[in-house]
Amino acid sequence: MDLGINDKVAFIGGSSQGIGKSIAMELSKEGVQPIITGRNLNSLTDTQNEIHKETGITPYIIRGDLSIEKDRIRIVNSALNEYNKVDIVITNSGGPPAGKFDDFDSENWRNAYELLLGNPTSIIRGFLPGMKEQNWGRIITITSMAVKQPVKNLILSNSVRVSVVGLVKSLSNEVAQYNITVNNVMPGYTDTERLQELIEANPSFNMAKNEIPMGRFADPCEIGYAVAFLSSQKASYITGISLAIDGGWRKSL
Repeated sequence: MDLGINDKVAFIGGSSQGIGKSIAMELSKEGVQPIITGRNLNSLTDTQNEIHKETGITPYIIRGDLSIEKDRIRIVNSALNEYNKVDIVITNSGGPPAGKFDDFDSENWRNAYELLLGNPTSIIRGFLPGMKEQNWGRIITITSMAVKQPVKNLILSNSVRVSVVGLVKSLSNEVAQYNITVNNVMPGYTDTERLQELIEANPSFNMAKNEIPMGRFADPCEIGYAVAFLSSQKASYITGISLAIDGGWRKSL
């Protein structure tokens, strides 16, 4: 299927590994020019080389920490200086530490806010004017199934990520007139470095497979496939939704 996004420019947050990397790969296969970001330059370079080898497209690298506001401003400005406009924005980041309510102080909560809500709002604010000007755009936030069904021992993530869903629904109504869609993707348990870290810290996370009807964790590329479709011309009438990619894990309708 031709997704109709050849030569579009996409910004993908947290894309040196895991889900973000898989999204950048799938978009590149559709002829999209990706802008990849992350804190580790070596990881970014490895991802850049891997995507180029697979697709012939060389991602543009911007190193920085999306949990820090001044870095977010610099990253957005760097992207716009290089490409003038960004057509597709994927906000994505790692998660805050695992733990229970009593494990965290006010600084932990502020850091979780900056990582999970400050990050997408800053990034979207930076790229949205260009989308409005060209009367086209795709904004996709990557959150977690935790926004619909809290995950044990992840109180920071469970609490703050929910606000992104409100942002997505509200913003989608505001910008629909500009042919800009805004959607949220909710991965379930996905076989990434982040999940392996959680399993190391608490082996009970590995038992989550028993709660998934498909009996396995998602491959990151399976998230990438869905995001590529939502980024496409084919998804022009899909906006304001939260799409679960969880192998049936969520219990509610």
